[in-house]
Amino acid sequence: MAVPKKKTSKAKRNQRKAHWKRTAAQQAQKALSLGKSVLTGRSKGFVYPSKDESDDEA
Repeated sequence: MAVPKKKTSKAKRNQRKAHWKRTAAQQAQKALSLGKSVLTGRSKGFVYPSKDESDDEA
């Protein structure tokens, strides 16, 4: 027969939730930083098509 699993403690549940929120916040911060870098034009490690290149090809 099926046996119920043990209940997860509140501490474990809260720990998992805090870890998820922390990683999400870090990713959001990285995305914001990359966006700011691209807008200032100082980004070196991010390649994207600029408007000048797309006008030449068309």
